[in-house]
Amino acid sequence: MFTGIIEELGTVAAIDHLDDSAVITIDAKGLVDDLGLGGSLAVNGVCLTSVRTGDASPPGSATAESPGPFVAESSGSFTAEVPGPFTAEVMGETLRLTGLGALRPGDQVNLERCTPAAGRFDGHVVQGHVDGCGELLSRDDHNEWSTLRIAIPSPLAPYTASKGSIALNGVSLTLTAVSEPSAENAWVEVGLIPATLTHTTFGELAPGDPVNVEVDVLAKYTARLLSFGAAPDTTVIFNSTTSTRQGADHD
Repeated sequence: MFTGIIEELGTVAAIDHLDDSAVITIDAKGLVDDLGLGGSLAVNGVCLTSVRTGDASPPGSATAESPGPFVAESSGSFTAEVPGPFTAEVMGETLRLTGLGALRPGDQVNLERCTPAAGRFDGHVVQGHVDGCGELLSRDDHNEWSTLRIAIPSPLAPYTASKGSIALNGVSLTLTAVSEPSAENAWVEVGLIPATLTHTTFGELAPGDPVNVEVDVLAKYTARLLSFGAAPDTTVIFNSTTSTRQGADHD
């Protein structure tokens, strides 16, 4: 689980596209120094799993002996030093349904480690399970803050509400406005302070850029529950055999 509070801006070091998947390597600037094999990292809001330890060399490297910085280039071989690497395998579905498929070496990405049990909960419940890919429609940069309007897939609109929570590119944000239910094209608006613009990729986001959207998980569960028309019976019989036997004894 994540909270949508971005810890670091990483840089895509390499992305090796395969038949229907990709291997992404990210310079995480020391954020993943203690992240072992199987550890989780949210990259632009997408929960990815580390496929190697920090001491292992990336795919295609000349040697697996040195735990130090490695080198990378867009072709999949490695030529530029990259400290603190994080490597993940991304399936085709994730590439198609999120903005990860559009990433190129040199692009910056928002990074967040998973929340420790004893950690401070500063944002909202973020799963790292992106619901769809939106697009920045417009931005209005004021002196001290910016307003961004993002198009979102229409099926996600019912899960949005003014002053509600949303995760955009992994950033926990409060919605300042949402499209009307009758709108043909769904959108949301957020207001961003300078700190958010500086410490996340939103500072450089331009109209037309993809935006990963994860709506509030509480809204999703509420909608799912209401779709059944009534609250389900949660009674559980833990030992039906014993219960049946006891019932027979009373006959």
